[in-house]
Amino acid sequence: MVVSRVMLLLFLTAQGFDGLFTYTAVHAYGLHAEGNVLIATWMALVGPAAALFGAKTVAAACGILLYARGMHRTLFLLTVVYIVAAIGPWMMVFVNH
Repeated sequence: MVVSRVMLLLFLTAQGFDGLFTYTAVHAYGLHAEGNVLIATWMALVGPAAALFGAKTVAAACGILLYARGMHRTLFLLTVVYIVAAIGPWMMVFVNH
């Protein structure tokens, strides 16, 4: 049970950092820094902060739902994918610039 709670915390933390890193990159490089066309479109319509807050809120709610449903293995896999596919690339961008 403790491990699954830690995984939920890591998932939520990854969402927060991805939102922060994305906002920082969009502020520095423009909307084209966002690779997700749907999120980039929402950024153009409502602004980066509102679009990212909405997207990360939905993602966090989905993670909490997975946790509540006992789908801890799925939450673990999504957390790993997020760290590797979302946080990792932003870290490389910021380290190289």
